[in-house]
Amino acid sequence: NKTEKALPENGWGMRIDEFFDDNVTIVNKAANGRSTKSFINEKRWDGVLEKLKAGDFVFIQFGHNDEKIDKPGVGTTLEEYKSNLILFVNQAREKQANPVLLTPIMRRSFKKGVFADSHKGYPDVVRKVADSLKVPLIDMHRKTEKLLVSLGEQGSIKLFNHLDSGHVNYPNGVKDNTHLNIEGAKEVAGLVVEGIKETKISLVRYLKK
Repeated sequence: NKTEKALPENGWGMRIDEFFDDNVTIVNKAANGRSTKSFINEKRWDGVLEKLKAGDFVFIQFGHNDEKIDKPGVGTTLEEYKSNLILFVNQAREKQANPVLLTPIMRRSFKKGVFADSHKGYPDVVRKVADSLKVPLIDMHRKTEKLLVSLGEQGSIKLFNHLDSGHVNYPNGVKDNTHLNIEGAKEVAGLVVEGIKETKISLVRYLKK
């Protein structure tokens, strides 16, 4: 979860619990700037595995930082990315937990009013791993593209961390087209919920009516 000094920057993992009843506990282990590689190397994945119990669901979403191949400690090739996702899936299953793969969400990336995908081949790797290992897939890449295109270049600003100068946490203002604000996080969490319904995983029964 984001620190106080980062607000109103939010991630969808901070808002997903609002869609579930009290029988579900959400533990959000997402962290800014991490790729599959750095999440493993910093022992963050070990921390997830230690707490995993049979029947738990593990939502696995990476990609934004794996793409940064100019950062050796962070970026991964498509092949490394694939291997790391397979590792996460297999190790979660060894604990009798239920992995769910999510493609990365889109950045707000418009060029001359036309939406442009900045994710290269990474989302497709997730789709192929999900298909080959029979893992439920929530295609957030496509869902968020549809959302951003429907809102347009100006309308989509309202979902992202854009602030004028004078904000207590961003005195000089900010124009961040990667990270969501509270409204955006709620909207994207709603798309995750839509995906939960589409995949028919058993978490559906715990969604608020």
